[in-house]
Amino acid sequence: MSAASERLVWAVEALGVGPHDRVLEVGCGHGVAATLVCERLDGGRLTAIDRSAKMIDMAARRNAEHVAAGRAVFETVELERADFGDERFDKVFGVHVAALWRSAAAAEVVRGHLAPGGALYVINQAPGWRSAADARRSAGEVAATLLKRGFAVDEPVVGELDAAPVLCVVARPARA
Repeated sequence: MSAASERLVWAVEALGVGPHDRVLEVGCGHGVAATLVCERLDGGRLTAIDRSAKMIDMAARRNAEHVAAGRAVFETVELERADFGDERFDKVFGVHVAALWRSAAAAEVVRGHLAPGGALYVINQAPGWRSAADARRSAGEVAATLLKRGFAVDEPVVGELDAAPVLCVVARPARA
């Protein structure tokens, strides 16, 4: 099993996952961040989605113990097409998933499934970023788009990692 990258460790730290949180990961890939989230859950649950059946298969195998314990569910679906029924999430996140903020349909799905007080976490890192200022410029673009999509946005958090800076933009549905 591969070790978690510095970016994914930072991302899960930024989420501040509590033991009872209901978490949705969008674009879970191999399931590395899912493992980090599940290790923090005790009564909570992670739902992880990816549009690639191959990635979901790998993620579910990697996290078989969490699936068996009822801490994790993996599903092959695009966020815009996901049907979560009445399920609500305390935290929705994606690492390097542009659809989370660029897609109006995705933003609508997220808004409709956030629990009261829940938040969307858009986490990104670009190899071309040389400084925290580069990450902040990108965060500004993400924040401006999320504002147009009906979210209120916190001050972005930027981490200085070895590979490149990483950012987390936290957004909550704006009050009407």
